[in-house]
Amino acid sequence: GAEALMRWVRDGQIVPPGDFIPLAEATGLINEMSLWAIEEAARQAQIWEQKFGFNASIAVNLPSRLFEQPDLVDKIQNILSSLGAAPRSIELEITETGLMKDLQGVVPSLHKLNQMGTEISIDDFGTGYSSLHYLKRFPIDELKIDRSFVQDIVTDPNDAAITAAIIGLAQNLKLSVVAEGVETTEQADFLLQRGCITMQGFLFARPMPKSEFERF
Repeated sequence: GAEALMRWVRDGQIVPPGDFIPLAEATGLINEMSLWAIEEAARQAQIWEQKFGFNASIAVNLPSRLFEQPDLVDKIQNILSSLGAAPRSIELEITETGLMKDLQGVVPSLHKLNQMGTEISIDDFGTGYSSLHYLKRFPIDELKIDRSFVQDIVTDPNDAAITAAIIGLAQNLKLSVVAEGVETTEQADFLLQRGCITMQGFLFARPMPKSEFERF
């Protein structure tokens, strides 16, 4: 699989997301950018499926502000329908903090998206304040372990324990689990030994434009 990340090329230089995403969120432009990203990811998944049999999903981050739009699900459905793309071609990620910020506004939309066949992932899991009571009711398919825990799992017993607990929780709830920010073989070995078989991070690949991804 792959994850779509937002980058801005300006005057031949890549502007990091930390320099423009906060402004996009503050002005509301993040909504248009996110819908554009969903459309581009779905289109790209189709192209890669035809080109070399890519049959996984491309994950796209959903900002919590997007859920303020009452017709969000219809917009996403229209994007997929206009492209003739399968709902499974994209996976939608929402951060744990964003999820808990507005449960009444977010959860109904997630249920509808899930019923469409689009997978839902909780990003940066472990950094927010979600209740385990709520977790069993969310229409989600995947938990992503935040990189802040993965970074020191080999040397910090607390991070190791938290990471192992999240893996166990996901497995018991029949959810997929992905470790973010994996940079060393020692981290990967730790995760594999505890049953986390899906990872992302610099150990495997750095962010790259689509042409480089095809060669990769």
